[in-house]
Amino acid sequence: MEHSRHEPSLHSTTLALDSQRVARTVTEALLEGGLREAVLAPGSRSAPLVYALAEAERAGRIRLHVRIDERSAAYTALGLSLASGRPVGVLTTSGTAVGNLLPALMEADHSGVQLVALTADRPEELQGTGANQTTRQDGIFPLHVRFSATLSGDVPPDPDTEEVPEWLAAEAAEVTDADPRATARQQHTEHLRSLVSRALLAAGGFDTEEVDGFGGTPGVAVRESAPGPVHLNLRFREPLVPAEPTATAEQGGDAGWVPAAGEEVISGPSGPVQVNPMDLTEQLDLDVAELAESRTVVVAGHGSGPLPAAFAAALGLPLLAEPSSNSRFGFNAIGAYPWLLGSQGGLGEDSHPLAGAIEQVILFGRPTLTRQVSALLAREDVGTAIHQPEPVAWFEPGARRERPVEDLEELAVVAGRGPTGWLTDWQRAGVIAQSAVEDALSTRHDAVGRPGALRTSQLVASTVRGPLVLGSSSVIRDVDLAWRPPTFPEAVVFANRGLAGIDGTVSTATGIALGTGRRTVLLCGDLTLLHDSGGLLIGPGEREPDLDIVVVNDAGGAIFAGLEHGLVARREGMGPVVERFFGTPQDVDVRSLCAAYGLDWAPVDSEDGLLAALGSPARGRRVLELRSDRSARPEVRRHVEDAVHATF
Repeated sequence: MEHSRHEPSLHSTTLALDSQRVARTVTEALLEGGLREAVLAPGSRSAPLVYALAEAERAGRIRLHVRIDERSAAYTALGLSLASGRPVGVLTTSGTAVGNLLPALMEADHSGVQLVALTADRPEELQGTGANQTTRQDGIFPLHVRFSATLSGDVPPDPDTEEVPEWLAAEAAEVTDADPRATARQQHTEHLRSLVSRALLAAGGFDTEEVDGFGGTPGVAVRESAPGPVHLNLRFREPLVPAEPTATAEQGGDAGWVPAAGEEVISGPSGPVQVNPMDLTEQLDLDVAELAESRTVVVAGHGSGPLPAAFAAALGLPLLAEPSSNSRFGFNAIGAYPWLLGSQGGLGEDSHPLAGAIEQVILFGRPTLTRQVSALLAREDVGTAIHQPEPVAWFEPGARRERPVEDLEELAVVAGRGPTGWLTDWQRAGVIAQSAVEDALSTRHDAVGRPGALRTSQLVASTVRGPLVLGSSSVIRDVDLAWRPPTFPEAVVFANRGLAGIDGTVSTATGIALGTGRRTVLLCGDLTLLHDSGGLLIGPGEREPDLDIVVVNDAGGAIFAGLEHGLVARREGMGPVVERFFGTPQDVDVRSLCAAYGLDWAPVDSEDGLLAALGSPARGRRVLELRSDRSARPEVRRHVEDAVHATF
């Protein structure tokens, strides 16, 4: 991460650019760098940039959103960037407002999202004086941003300009048409533009460094790096509001921007990506028959996209794909694969024999969900390789055991082709195991009269056509366990798997819905909803997304029952301890919560009701609440697991 900071002397304010000029310079550079959306939180110190951005919005060059809570604003911007693949800004005032950006910046750091933090700050002369809402903000996020710089209108002192009196500079300008002060201000303006440009390059995965070029001319060296968030700290000095427009400005002189011809405001994924494995084989000029045989499986982790599906299909290999990989489709995708791998990744008594026969794993993306996959990747008898064509944000070089391979043709040689029967045996095992899962869940539904958490996750994932956001914790794992891979991709799955927290999930989904312009479905637990209930607040006049929030409400945290804590809870006297500190029970009336925020709410008490609701989308936002018995989850899981094991 690079941090750039300019320390002006106090008397250099005589040369300073006014805050409006700084703000408009920064805004223009952001727009030129590809920024098309920003989320603004209210505050006075950030006013110059607010006015500049508002001017650009009136010209049709950017789309703005307003949120009163900075954490929600940051996650909304994160969702917008996930949806569009572009840098998206989040603007705050100074002080504690800045600190609220940290969770989203941490997620963006580990997931490689181009989140641009724009934080307003007090000028240099107020730093360290105890001035209101003033703290050291420059470099405040050093561990989690790719680039950081503090910008201000203060022109760095220069002996050739600083010592020239105003009257002498004016006379010199009349004679030579060159005002050294004006030249210094213009040079500083270009310096500000350069810092913004470098920040956006860093966000997109291009690290820059100032170097001496040929003949001592200053230059910039660029190298490829992992994309991710950046931070621009903007010190604004009063006045913070624009001056009254002059007659010249009203006639167009400096009144505002003219929209660039054909300039886009927003672009997002139009829908699921269709993949033809023949395209890949032709692109790589592969002769699969010449490859060595190997009992290889392809694991598709978070964010890997459709490439693993094409790779597995081209080589005749089984595909074990997490939901947020967006490659969980096609005939090679194996359903119920976590159950087949077993707790020890193929070496335990609860593993399918096929899992124990795995010789090699080819990894795409980041595996984040299951201990079964982690155990498989850790097996000493299994060779591993990872496709890494470019730097990534989620691990450091040399920290993982997989051999990194950049070239797909080389990766195909490493993977080999599946032996006769290898793929078909996995397909058969997957189909049988998936049917066992569905039969067990249907039996459970018939017994209790309503779908449980696992069945609901399966139904939602199988029904959604378009953007699907999965909350962290138990929900996304339920989808992984129960979702039958479709033949073709129908949903585009999003999830905050950078650090896999439940923070800001509602706001992220809101940003994704706004960014794609399509009805989006968020599937989450009750604690995930409550943790970001502030994300439900969207002020009058703001764009409202088309968003369905399906809440599996089991009155607390369900994931811990499936971890070691579930075993601890069975010990004498430990049940209440685990329930209080890990189950974190809650009894919030979700219907009243929705009413407070003006959202439609509907209960879901049957499979038909859930499917009917999802199949009848409405404009705006609504919450579909399904009540579930958290205490029954371990029993349901054991019932499903036993049913799957009976098929081995």
